[in-house]
Amino acid sequence: MENNTAPATNGRVVANDTQLTHHVDRPHDEYQYLDLIRRVINTGDIRPDRTGTGTIALFAPQNLRFSLADSTLPLLTTKRTFLRGIIEELLWFVHGCTDSTILSQKGVKIWDGNGSKSFLEGRGLGHRREGDLGPVYGFQWRHFGAEYKDCDGDYTGQGVDQLRECIQKIKENPTDRRIIMSAWNPKDIPLMALPPCHLLCQFYVHLPPPDSNQKPKLSCLMYQRSADLGLGIPFNIASYALLTHMIARVTDTEAHELIIQLGDAHVYRDHVDALKTQLEREPRAFPKLRWNREEINDIEDFVYNDFLVEGYNPHPSIAMKMSV
Repeated sequence: MENNTAPATNGRVVANDTQLTHHVDRPHDEYQYLDLIRRVINTGDIRPDRTGTGTIALFAPQNLRFSLADSTLPLLTTKRTFLRGIIEELLWFVHGCTDSTILSQKGVKIWDGNGSKSFLEGRGLGHRREGDLGPVYGFQWRHFGAEYKDCDGDYTGQGVDQLRECIQKIKENPTDRRIIMSAWNPKDIPLMALPPCHLLCQFYVHLPPPDSNQKPKLSCLMYQRSADLGLGIPFNIASYALLTHMIARVTDTEAHELIIQLGDAHVYRDHVDALKTQLEREPRAFPKLRWNREEINDIEDFVYNDFLVEGYNPHPSIAMKMSV
């Protein structure tokens, strides 16, 4: 689905030879990410971790800020990022799905390790079928507080639909300071294959000047308790940028900025050499996000082929092992 040379088609990435151009007052946003990796490797604490791999970590580094203006999509360019997997996982969240086999059947294997029978048994969840992750992200976004039984249940109308409430507030009460969506539900943590890493986001609507023809602008602040800088954060940046663009589309606002606050920001020790290779590369221009059709009015209307990413010209992929 991702093609660096093909012309624009539905659900595909279209690349060109556009290179990085610096704004006089703002260097390329990707440097924040690269500088953080360098800082963690050089000054971080060496720590054991749940997976047994070991990490180098810093706690609560500075915010990462990414412009979303002019349809910008902060898809990292110093290595190729798995865009199809990011989009499919985000749509999976939006629909409240918690069955990892749905993604796996589409070739997106990122949850396979956490959904395996042996992993579930290790979490005391061996009574569940393989792929049943429990009440993870999508369930909390769409059914917070509902009683979770299994990934095959119908939870229509159950719990709090936080995602839809956020959209309603953006439309009807844009200065509300409670436009918040949380995936952290202490009651449900023991039922989850993996507690949420990116656990809370807050939306903010920038109102235009009175009597102007400008649209309101939409920003998102996301808090992430545990941040795998090598594999996870490139996904998370792009995912929340896409979510903000999607919500902007259905609320008649314009995506403005994504801000990410990290808790435990870490590099897995077996990723250090690969990341040092990445640090030698210069960022290139971020791509633009376009929509393949006009008639998208509801957050559940989006499908994979609606996303058209133009001008993505990354450096080659860098292999890194996922620790589970």
